[in-house]
Amino acid sequence: MELSVLTIKGEDTGRKVTLSDAIFGVEPNEHAMYLDVKLYLANQRQGTHKSKERAEIARTTKKLKKQKGTGGARAGSMKSPVFIGGGRVFGPKPRDYGFKVNKKTKQLARLSALSVLARENRLALVENFSLEGPKTKDFVNILTGLNLNTGKKTLLVTGSVDKNVVLSARNLQKVKVAVPTALNTHDLLNTDTLLLSEAGLETLTQLYTAAE
Repeated sequence: MELSVLTIKGEDTGRKVTLSDAIFGVEPNEHAMYLDVKLYLANQRQGTHKSKERAEIARTTKKLKKQKGTGGARAGSMKSPVFIGGGRVFGPKPRDYGFKVNKKTKQLARLSALSVLARENRLALVENFSLEGPKTKDFVNILTGLNLNTGKKTLLVTGSVDKNVVLSARNLQKVKVAVPTALNTHDLLNTDTLLLSEAGLETLTQLYTAAE
């Protein structure tokens, strides 16, 4: 598959880049993608939920009523879960929701996501660019030139962290900027267009070629 290199104004530079089939042409593995997305979402959970059990409640343990003859159930403590304000039975405790996914499974998932984007023609390649300062308006003008400022989600992959680009895109809800080492399956599948800079594509290719 070939991609035309565009300028930041959306014009064709006349240059084309051939995408590696080892990265953008693999057979998508749905289960691998499912596991990697599930892991990503699990890691977003804080897991700080907590409720008090009866041993943690500060209430009297004095026997409330006589054992027999009242016609009701026996009661020996206000900490009992059957009373309002008592402890909770099997309540939530702080926990880590993460689980293990093999390294090669994660890699397969990301390659699968990249291949899905390539199959659906949701890739765009732009020449390397930088901004003189953090200015959202300048970044929006670039998206407009590339016909990407249409309310759809865009994931920009750059070769290295460009502070001005990151800060300029930070206030745009449907735009995310990442470097190849920070890409994850969730973000790849959750975007409408994957916008690659030339340096970003080169770094991405080197990263996954070296991992084979």
